[in-house]
Amino acid sequence: MKSIFDDVSQHCSRITTRAYSTSFTLGILFLNKRLRAPIYSIYGFVRCADEIVDSFHGYDQKQLFNSFRQSVDEALRDKISLNPILNSFQSVVHQYKISREWIDTFLDSMEMDLYKRNYSDEEYRKYIYGSAEAVGLMCLHVFTERDEDLFCKLQPYAMKLGAAFQKINFLRDLRSDHKELGRIYFPDVDLQNFSPLVKDKLEREIEADFNEALKGIRQLPVSSRNGVYLAYYYYSVLLKKIKQMPPQGLLTRRIRIPNFQKIILMIQSNFRHQLGLL
Repeated sequence: MKSIFDDVSQHCSRITTRAYSTSFTLGILFLNKRLRAPIYSIYGFVRCADEIVDSFHGYDQKQLFNSFRQSVDEALRDKISLNPILNSFQSVVHQYKISREWIDTFLDSMEMDLYKRNYSDEEYRKYIYGSAEAVGLMCLHVFTERDEDLFCKLQPYAMKLGAAFQKINFLRDLRSDHKELGRIYFPDVDLQNFSPLVKDKLEREIEADFNEALKGIRQLPVSSRNGVYLAYYYYSVLLKKIKQMPPQGLLTRRIRIPNFQKIILMIQSNFRHQLGLL
């Protein structure tokens, strides 16, 4: 029965999420149970593409990515894939009528990582839209459960949240992106002269995104609000740690939040949510 393979496929997406991201796994656990599997499936798809361009060194990454993209096309067309992650993802795409434009835009951004090393303002905005904002819109389409009016209302806030998450990732991964992958995502930023003024400007930009995103989180259905707020809360703490680090410190080590502290943040976030302190 195909239902068995579909269950196995969804399980693969779930264990992929748990293996790669403790923070997002915790956030998903605070979603309503019916929303967890679709979000695991979206994350699994996103993670597969990201790993091809970031981690599979020593292999023909362009060929692997092209093959993956073709497999995505076939999975969406045929409504099945022998790749469990893609089988799980295509099911969610069809169930929730996720826009193909978001999927293609996401893949376009991932492909940029194969050949781009420095980004102009326009390329930076394009990359963030595809790699983060479009993914946020996929998730929002699940959270709003076909309520198109609510989706349209919350769309700009979801994009701001995705952008904030991605920009924090850029700062957190500044050392590895630059030294290991040879990338600098922030336009017109010279890491040889990465000053407190430049760092502060980037942080203020992220805080502005966060402030707008929180307005949308407060308006999410109760089925998803707590889980999304937990991810927001975790990343806001990560941003505070980044702000405390001198510019050159970001070029020598990656900021992390230990797992035990993530549990504490989870409890704090849930407490704030229960008391309506968002």
